Amino acid sequence: MMNYELMVIFTPVLSEDDYKAAQKKFADIIKDNGGEITHENPWGLRSLAYPIRKKTTGMYVVLEYTAPSDLNEKLKIQLNRDENVLRHMITALDKYAVEYNGRKRHGVNAESKTTEA
Repeated sequence: MMNYELMVIFTPVLSEDDYKAAQKKFADIIKDNGGEITHENPWGLRSLAYPIRKKTTGMYVVLEYTAPSDLNEKLKIQLNRDENVLRHMITALDKYAVEYNGRKRHGVNAESKTTEA
């Protein structure tokens, strides 16, 4: 089981219910194929750095999960099929990234704790 992070940008014309249903859909795909969601972070509506399909904003969601590596191909197929997804990115996390994200979530200073003598 590897650690991954999935960032999805949905089209901004989704209602709040559709946005939550789309988040749940991809979380369920991960769970149904042997993965486990460790953290879910919906960012909501944000401006894009450049227009995508003539849209200047998007609804963001970030999922951290552990799963077997063959799950990512199944997930990519579903992400590409969904017309509400503008962009997606799956990133493999090493143990340092998992530790950093955990510290950041719990409000501990995410920077290294070095002290000067």
